[in-house]
Amino acid sequence: MTNYRRLRVPSGTYYFSACLADPDSTLLADEVGLLRHAVRLCQKQRPFVINAAVILPAQVQMIWTLPDDDADYSARWRQIKSTFSRHVPMPLGRHASLRKRGEKGIWQRRFWEHHIRDADDYALHDHLIATAPLRAGLLRDGGDWPLCSAYKRRMRFNASSARTTDQVPSNPDSKAVENAIQMAWNYAT
Repeated sequence: MTNYRRLRVPSGTYYFSACLADPDSTLLADEVGLLRHAVRLCQKQRPFVINAAVILPAQVQMIWTLPDDDADYSARWRQIKSTFSRHVPMPLGRHASLRKRGEKGIWQRRFWEHHIRDADDYALHDHLIATAPLRAGLLRDGGDWPLCSAYKRRMRFNASSARTTDQVPSNPDSKAVENAIQMAWNYAT
C-alpha cells in the first residue's frame, strides 16, 4: 500500500478536493442526498467541522477543521467514499483491473489536500469553493449554486432589510461616516 507524505496537524484546518473517476459524470449532484448522508455518518464516527463546501457534478471541495486528538483525514475520506460507493449502482464499462480488485471505480483513488496556514490562506480557499461552480461553467455567479456553502451564506442574508437607497451626502462628515459604519456593522451581526 502506498504511504503518502501528508502533513497531519491536530485541530488543523484543511482544504480538500475529491473527484469522480469519470469527469463527465453528474453522479454527485444527482445523488447529493446520499453524499450528505455518507458525510454525516462519517462525522458521527470521526468528528470534524465542515467550514465550507461545494458539490459539483463530478467533484466535491471542502474545508474541514479536525479535532485536537485526531488528524487522520485520510480515514475520513476513505469512509465517505466507500459509504457513497456502496449505495450507487455499478458504472457501465468498468476496466478489467477494477473488476479484478472488486472495485466499483466511482472515485479517483486519491484526493487533494492542503493545510490552511493562516487567515489569508483560508480566505483564498474559501473563495475557490465559492467560485468553483463559476469556474466549472455551471453558472455565471458561484453564489447561485445551491450545493455551495456560499449560496447558503447568501440566503441567510436578509436583503429586504438592507437600506441601500438612502441618500449619500456628497461630502460626508465624520459623524455620517461613523453612522454608516455602525449601520453596516448592525446588518453584518
